[in-house]
Amino acid sequence: MPHIICEPCINVKDKACVEVCPVNCIYDKPEWDQLFIHPEECVDCTLCVEPCPVDAIFAQEDVPEKWVSFIEKNKKAFE
Repeated sequence: MPHIICEPCINVKDKACVEVCPVNCIYDKPEWDQLFIHPEECVDCTLCVEPCPVDAIFAQEDVPEKWVSFIEKNKKAFE
C-alpha cells in the first residue's frame, strides 16, 4: 500500500520527506496546497514518515478516519 500525506501538510509543504525518498515519488506543484505521494511509484519503504515535522504521512491502511478523504485526494492529484 502506498503512503498518503494528510491534512497537517497543508500550507506547510516541508520537503524533509522528499529528501529521503529513494524513488523520488513525492511531488509538489505550485497549485497544490500540500505535497503528494504518487501511488504507483511509492515502494512503501516508510522512510518518509519519520522526517515529516508535522506527522502528516501514513500508510494508506493507517490513515486516521478523520483524514480518509486524503486517500482519494492523493489519487486525483495524479490523474
